[in-house]
Amino acid sequence: QVQLVESGGGSVQAGGSLRLSCTASGSISTINTMRWYRQAPGKQRELVASINSSGSRYYADAVKGRFTIPRDNRKNTVYLEMNNLKPEDTAVYYCNADIRAASGSYFVSYWGQGTQVTVSS
Repeated sequence: QVQLVESGGGSVQAGGSLRLSCTASGSISTINTMRWYRQAPGKQRELVASINSSGSRYYADAVKGRFTIPRDNRKNTVYLEMNNLKPEDTAVYYCNADIRAASGSYFVSYWGQGTQVTVSS
C-alpha cells in the first residue's frame, strides 16, 4: 500500500524558516510529479509548488523567491523549504504525488495527511 507521510510543520514568527518533508512509502514503481498544496481556514486549497521527475519546478507567485521544492529520488522524498515566512503563509500544508505502484499499470494521485504551519506576526 502506497502512502505519503509528512513532517516538519510547526509555529514560527514572521521572517522565520521551516522545512517540510514528505516521504512516499510502499511498493512503488515510479513517482512522477510531487506537489505541495496549502489550505488556510475558510479558503480553497491552493497549489504552492511542484516538481516533476525531470526536476522542473513550479512556484505560486505568492511564494516565489521565498520557498524552494527540492526532491531526493533515492529517498522518494520531497521537501518544501520555506524562508521569510509571513502570517499569510499560515495554513495546513498537504503533500501530493502521482505514483505508479509496483503492481500497477497507471499513475494514481496520493495525498498526505497534512501538517499545520502557523506564522505569527
